[in-house]
Amino acid sequence: MKTDTFHKVKGALLIAGTTIGAGVLALPVLTGVAGFVPSLLVYFLCWLFMASTGLLFLEVSLWMPEGANIITMAERTLGKVGKYAAWGLYLFLFYCLTLAYIVGSGGLLVEALSPLAQLKAWQGQLLFLILFVPFVYAGARVIGRLNVVMMVGLGASYCAFVVLGAPHVQSNLLHHANWKHLWYALPISFIAFAYQGTVPTLVSYLHRDVKAIRWAIIVGSFVPFIAYVIWQWLILGIVPIEGPYGLLATAQEGQTAVHPLREALNTPLVYLVGQYFAFFALVTSFFGVTLGLVDFLADGTGIKKDWQGKLLLCSIVFIPPFLFASLHPHVFLVALEYAGGFGTALLLGLLPILMVWKGRYVLGLKAEYTVEGGRPFLLFLTAFVLIELACQVAAILLGE
Repeated sequence: MKTDTFHKVKGALLIAGTTIGAGVLALPVLTGVAGFVPSLLVYFLCWLFMASTGLLFLEVSLWMPEGANIITMAERTLGKVGKYAAWGLYLFLFYCLTLAYIVGSGGLLVEALSPLAQLKAWQGQLLFLILFVPFVYAGARVIGRLNVVMMVGLGASYCAFVVLGAPHVQSNLLHHANWKHLWYALPISFIAFAYQGTVPTLVSYLHRDVKAIRWAIIVGSFVPFIAYVIWQWLILGIVPIEGPYGLLATAQEGQTAVHPLREALNTPLVYLVGQYFAFFALVTSFFGVTLGLVDFLADGTGIKKDWQGKLLLCSIVFIPPFLFASLHPHVFLVALEYAGGFGTALLLGLLPILMVWKGRYVLGLKAEYTVEGGRPFLLFLTAFVLIELACQVAAILLGE
């Protein structure tokens, strides 16, 4: 069944919308030490890798009946070990992301309300949960309507930030390059290009039209790459690397890329627009991740989604990360690094490679689409994941 252009574009936007999230707020902070040009090289490599693993997920999805999720795919190709590994990695990744969103959003509320009241970090986090958890409890239909408004706000604030911030870019700041820090930029770049969990949904939405799905994956994942390049140019061109309000100090404080703009600019409007962009990026990601986690736990535990069951599920999803966040209010960047460096790398990077290898070369599964390159390409992708994991471990050991 052929797919019309309108639905292909909607599929690409689904991929792009899923990809662009809270990771964008951490990218310049955690990759800025490497410099503008080195960080762009890392972004491009990560885009190529994540586009490739997205296509691997497409291949596996076509082996499965419609509606199969990552856990089902892992079990049918890798057995019980694959199923339990996917379970553990999924929970690790999504809890790390939930933790990051609670910390980041709570911090934004504390800063926004500072002229009216001096809130502590945990109070800002609790206020954020009180305001937005009810939407998660209400479910996908309510969040779907609200998310349209949030996505419009995200796009508008991003465009406004580009227009207002561009005149303040200092080209000399973009000349900095420290190539030895190049590989330390990999973990956060992984999470910034993550979208693969939506591929099974895309397969159903585009009626298993392989050409349309391939186009949506490649184009939809490339749009965030362009957005990140412009964002990196703006932040690294406005905020210096060193100094009391530079990117290094911002990283040590565990703050987002928007935080140092207040001191770097004499224009409050640019900082305000940046705060709005950060808010929309965090909330849209928060909704997508936590709603997915609630559904995942409901399916895996058998808890019914009546009012009592949803209350229990929301408690399981939000109470543990809130308690951790209240004790560690500066863990935003660390949570995203761990989510990308381990969770994304293993669940959305290594897992599809292993599923395709086992499915093709052991189980003999075939479908109407096979990612080109054969065994050498899969081995190359595996080596890239192992390099990323080594970089993450080295960063932890060296305290980078």
